[in-house]
Amino acid sequence: MSIDIGSGELFLPLPDGRTMAYAEAGNISSKTVILHFHGLFTVGDASQTSPAILSKHVHFVAPTLPGWGNTSPPSPSTSYHDCITSDMTTLLFHLYPDSNGCDIKLYITGHAFGTVPAQILYGAPYDKFPFGRCISDVLLCGALSPFRYHKDYAKSMTWTSYIMAGPVSRYIPFNLVAHFIKFLLSRQGANTETAEASLRVQFDRMDQAEREVFSRWCERYGITPKDKGFMLMTPLLHSDWGFRPDALDEEHSRPRVLLAVSKDDDTCPMAYAHYLAANYKNARIKDIDGGHLSVEYQMDELWAEFLADES
Repeated sequence: MSIDIGSGELFLPLPDGRTMAYAEAGNISSKTVILHFHGLFTVGDASQTSPAILSKHVHFVAPTLPGWGNTSPPSPSTSYHDCITSDMTTLLFHLYPDSNGCDIKLYITGHAFGTVPAQILYGAPYDKFPFGRCISDVLLCGALSPFRYHKDYAKSMTWTSYIMAGPVSRYIPFNLVAHFIKFLLSRQGANTETAEASLRVQFDRMDQAEREVFSRWCERYGITPKDKGFMLMTPLLHSDWGFRPDALDEEHSRPRVLLAVSKDDDTCPMAYAHYLAANYKNARIKDIDGGHLSVEYQMDELWAEFLADES
């Protein structure tokens, strides 16, 4: 049994000439696989894989999403959901070249923005993502809902989110809102102190108990925000993800879906998780105290619960 506590960044040439970056950890020969998708402003990372994962001797794989880090953006002629299904099929066949697409056990997980590609794979037609038949469970932390079908999505948004990703951003042409925000972020990122001050806006919303838990988590893991790939976010949230949540067949509804949601998260509000729980037939919600970041520093406990049935 080959055990790795976390390898560096790896690169996979894709059939369309693009490149995917990814990282992996755990038992890389195991046919039980966790495919984990990162959130905004970061990349796929396996260097600090949770002990709760390593103790299960599974294969942890963290791809960097299209347009972020060293992964190429989608080709202009390819939709995001087709890009994700194609890229992840290529990645899994690369890692398991003798697989027929049916002989691994697959856990799909994601946090915040990463819950979008996680859901795309969960609902993807099997001819697009043959490994979909292998999905055992899905973990969505701070889930986003598909705005195309969740008609009341904007009612739970803060004004900032409403402008960045809500109706305002959708109806202003040429993705101008995202261009403007990217310009502001790039200026902030050029100044370390300003960038850190921007990140602290999230921290300042915590109560004392949450700050203490967060401080312990920071000491263990740290935080490294990055600023790439932002332009794909808003169009994706409003686009077709390749399926309707309320129209999945019984086979697609077989995997269990755990929705971990922070009670005071105003970035990925609880209303999104409740919408998904009402439309995914095999879903349940787990409430977590704290704001948007609280899920991140309670992941050890979440992983242990999510993988409880894994021997």
